[in-house]
Amino acid sequence: MSETTPVLQRPPGYKDPDITVQRPPPGKPVALPPSFYPPRRRKSCCRTCCCFLCLFIIMATLLCFAAGGFFYVWFEPRVPVLHLKSLKIPQFNVTANADGTTMLNARTLIGVEVKNLNSELRLIYERTNVHINSQDGLDLGSASLPGFTQEKKNVTVLKIATQVRNALVDDDTGKKLKEGFKSKSLPVSVVVQTAVGAGGKGWNTWTVGVDARCGDLTLKQLEGGAMPRCRIKVFKW
Repeated sequence: MSETTPVLQRPPGYKDPDITVQRPPPGKPVALPPSFYPPRRRKSCCRTCCCFLCLFIIMATLLCFAAGGFFYVWFEPRVPVLHLKSLKIPQFNVTANADGTTMLNARTLIGVEVKNLNSELRLIYERTNVHINSQDGLDLGSASLPGFTQEKKNVTVLKIATQVRNALVDDDTGKKLKEGFKSKSLPVSVVVQTAVGAGGKGWNTWTVGVDARCGDLTLKQLEGGAMPRCRIKVFKW
């Protein structure tokens, strides 16, 4: 009787080389969320440009402040000083017509004194507009003067002539104007509007708007020699 050979047990994980193993099909690649991708170079360039732009703006602003401070300390710029030197009304007629309307005809002669108190700077004036008003803002005429340059430590007198013709006013206003002019109690004011800049040897600054209001006095006060100083309002100075 023949002996049987015992069957050996295969160890775990043993693969028979004679058996072909079918591999599973490759899976689809997993898409990563956008936050996992590295940042694009374009965004980095934009950030760099923005940083340089902000730095340039800051530096330019600081330089402007430094230049303005140096200019103010060195030159000590001062705004012009204006006085209402004279005001005459050679013609002032208030006429009540037959149709019930009231007309105003007036002519005025104005002298405005302008002082440049700067010892190192000349002042450059653009076109100047002058308006004369009476009570309740009633317009008594306006005029315009060409631009001019005023040298340092200089005094200039502007001579202005205004006229109003056949201006329609209501009856009550006409009566007040007539009585006020006759008694010299009529209040008048002069408004000067211009733009002023400064200049030195070979350079000029930009101009800024200036409004000057002179007067708010009666004709009697002005004829008595009053020379009121004008209140100046400067824009962007």
